[in-house]
Amino acid sequence: MRDKSFLMIPGPTPVPESVLLEIARHPMGHRSSEFSKILESVYSDLKYIFQTSNDVLVYTASGTGAMDAALSNLINEGDKVLSLVIGNFSQRLAKIAKGLGADVEIIEVEPGNAIDPAVLKARLDKDVNKEIKIVTLIQNETSTGVTNDVKTLVSIIKGHGALSVVDGVTSVGAIECKMDEWGIDVLITGSQKGLMIPPGLSFLAASEKAWKVHEQCKRPDFYFNWTTNRKSVRDNSTAFTPAVSLFCGLKVALEMMKEEGLENIVARHTKIASALRAAIKAIGLKLFVTDEKYASNSITAILPPDGISVPDIRKVMKNDYDIVVANGQNALKDKIFRMGTLGFVSERDAITAIGALEATLYKLGHKFTLGSGVATLIEHLNK
Repeated sequence: MRDKSFLMIPGPTPVPESVLLEIARHPMGHRSSEFSKILESVYSDLKYIFQTSNDVLVYTASGTGAMDAALSNLINEGDKVLSLVIGNFSQRLAKIAKGLGADVEIIEVEPGNAIDPAVLKARLDKDVNKEIKIVTLIQNETSTGVTNDVKTLVSIIKGHGALSVVDGVTSVGAIECKMDEWGIDVLITGSQKGLMIPPGLSFLAASEKAWKVHEQCKRPDFYFNWTTNRKSVRDNSTAFTPAVSLFCGLKVALEMMKEEGLENIVARHTKIASALRAAIKAIGLKLFVTDEKYASNSITAILPPDGISVPDIRKVMKNDYDIVVANGQNALKDKIFRMGTLGFVSERDAITAIGALEATLYKLGHKFTLGSGVATLIEHLNK
């Protein structure tokens, strides 16, 4: 059915109509006083979302741009970087660091698992000469549906003295993430995730400790340069030509998020995702992440039933019900499918998606009690 497509993927995520309408307006001049007022509001509200008193820099770039910005403003050639890898996106931080000439060491776990804080502590305790300058990690790995215990991991990194660079692309604005309270040194995210606008903007906030390290960076990136961009933030401006329309939409989205409240946003994501996981199990499917403690509230990775392929599930969901779910990535391609509950997602969306998944599996021959998933979902949503 035309114009009824619904995204249940890790991003882009659904966008509120009021945000879309604001984006559709004729662009204004990016050096105008009118746009400066919008920037003033956006910069202020981003501090609330990041839970920080630090300036939040905004780049016209994807989330990967913010990853690049985080490391290219800190790393000098030969610096020792420890990267905690639990999937495709946390691996990307390691790749960027290597490209900048860093000496990168990787602690990696099997997909579907989180980093064990004890393993990190043991490694950092061995670094008695404090050679490790930066530790990169991800809060929410959407390639596998795992959420790291960033609060604990960052406290260990802080105790060592290294900088923590945290990928919060699919956690900020969805999963509890308190930058200042937890002591995160660099935190990044992207626009098309929890912030409920289309792709095209990325965000970065850095602690005073990180800024001091930035001052010693010999070759900071030109476009992503922290110093250049912070000056513009403090002037309610932008260093370069921004995605004006996206900023206008962002202002509306952030106002919506403030109205709902961060605690309520986190609770909504938790409630819907946990209910979805219960429904998946009721249908007779297995979750890729077996430890509920580390299961993501942004994305749920699911194993297909025996005899039914991931491509077939995705095809029927899309063609018959116009719902898009994600495939696995890299080695997990066609081995798992992923259902997003990130951003502008409600209980109604979850009920619709589970109903469509039941219908899809029924058509494909999976044997289960029809309606069991929807019934379980509704029960959990009303607990």
